[in-house]
Amino acid sequence: MRKILGLTGDEAVAYAAKQCDVDVLAAYPITPQTVIVERFSEYVADGEVDTEYICVESEHSAMSACIGASLTGARVFTATASQGLALMHEMMYAASGLRCPIVMGVANRALSAPINIHGDHSDMMGSRDCGWIQVYTENAQEAYDSVIQAFKIAEDPEILLPITVNLDGFIVSHCMEGVETLGDEEVRSFLPEREVAFKLDPEKPSTVGPLCLPDYYFEFKVQQEEAMKRVPTKVEKVGKEFGELAGRAYAALHTHALEDAEVAVLCSGSTAGTARVVVDKMRAEGKKVGAIKLRLYRPFPAEDLLKKASHLKVIAVLDRALSFGAPSAPLCSDVKAVFYAAKQRPRVWGIVYGLGGRDITPSDLEQVLKKALQTAETEITELPTAFVGVRE
Repeated sequence: MRKILGLTGDEAVAYAAKQCDVDVLAAYPITPQTVIVERFSEYVADGEVDTEYICVESEHSAMSACIGASLTGARVFTATASQGLALMHEMMYAASGLRCPIVMGVANRALSAPINIHGDHSDMMGSRDCGWIQVYTENAQEAYDSVIQAFKIAEDPEILLPITVNLDGFIVSHCMEGVETLGDEEVRSFLPEREVAFKLDPEKPSTVGPLCLPDYYFEFKVQQEEAMKRVPTKVEKVGKEFGELAGRAYAALHTHALEDAEVAVLCSGSTAGTARVVVDKMRAEGKKVGAIKLRLYRPFPAEDLLKKASHLKVIAVLDRALSFGAPSAPLCSDVKAVFYAAKQRPRVWGIVYGLGGRDITPSDLEQVLKKALQTAETEITELPTAFVGVRE
């Protein structure tokens, strides 16, 4: 039975995982993720799910337990944030290399030092090359919907890769909204039983993840990359199927007022909603601006972005993370790489904002778009990274 529930982003993730009939959950608490596994533990204690809940001594142990469970053919879920994700780092590579379709909720939070518990994307950007699919969500509704889709994407026999569903710490994780939930049976019918080609079996002992020297290691990594290349098509397919079921379709990236726009902002996560409001305000004033929400970050939907944004004069790329010493922040670097060899390409302007949970306001975004419009009328080709909202 469908119903609208008042849920925070964390609670929406936990509720979705509950409906997905998770077999094993291993996790360790960390702000602002704790509510996800805390709420799920209540479902276990109340007998609402038949899930093996494993309390571990660290996030490294949590991912290790998830890998072992996944290799037995179980449907596995976990969640973490910030320093916890950093502690998992070693095992995240193992999860991907062993082709474990684990789903993990990440309540994105700044990394120490200094200690900060608020939301930015530094944690996940530090793990962007671990071989995990990465989806970023704008609000609690999208977080709920994306967890359900994540299991279908990750467990597909053509993919078999782990996936993170990211939600901005506190901004989404702790803010309550009305979330339209599906009925339990609808979710079960949407998610097929996992097809397991290989699993650990005590009756048939086997070795998993053995020493792999130069004669074979390279081929394993290329197989992971080939699986990654299949992900964008799968994300589009599953997003469309979910739309047919729930009335809310999803894609790798979403555009707003982009068709005749001259400039646009590109961002991920909760900032996307603010960007659309600002675009609508400026459109009403006759300014040709647009917005791009990047929902799928890894693998990067390069072809889709080329198709939809090559006509722009300037793209202002908003990064909620830094890549210290690099020419550009992570998201901006990827966008520049996409357009580097394109015959028709916009100028790409890097914007760093919101570190440590600092708000970005509508007026901030309006100023970014106004500057982009001014730049579009000049011959300027090199646009230095701008830090928006920082005290000088």
